[in-house]
Amino acid sequence: MQALGEIFRNPILLNSFLACFLAQGIKGVVNVFQNGKLDFRAVLGSGGMPSSHSALVTALAAGVGQAEGWDSTAFAIATVFAIIVMYDATGVRQAAGKQAKLLNQIIEELFHDEHHLNEERLKELLGHTPVQVFAGCALGIAVAVVAAWN
Repeated sequence: MQALGEIFRNPILLNSFLACFLAQGIKGVVNVFQNGKLDFRAVLGSGGMPSSHSALVTALAAGVGQAEGWDSTAFAIATVFAIIVMYDATGVRQAAGKQAKLLNQIIEELFHDEHHLNEERLKELLGHTPVQVFAGCALGIAVAVVAAWN
């Protein structure tokens, strides 16, 4: 049970989750400005501006770099992990979202009135644009820098 308490006192972990939660909250605010109302799917879901995944992993990498040293093995591992996550967000996940959008459009246009298909739409907002990933990355670094000052 003591180990669980130590996990919740880990400042790098807590700051990483803080960056993630801030990004999700910002997504809600951005959504309100874009659509005029709060949509909890935007706050709780993946995709959108800024990337919460990018914020999480860059806060982690920056925190590890500050704590363990910029030349440490731990920082190298965290940085490579962050790069993979951000690459995946702009590459694979964004491509999957585009495919889902196209499939939804095909189903609507070709089969809407003729067939009884499963009406559940595929989730289209999966990945991120490079700008969304960069914004999440900047947010993660900012959280780590501010946390280091405290």
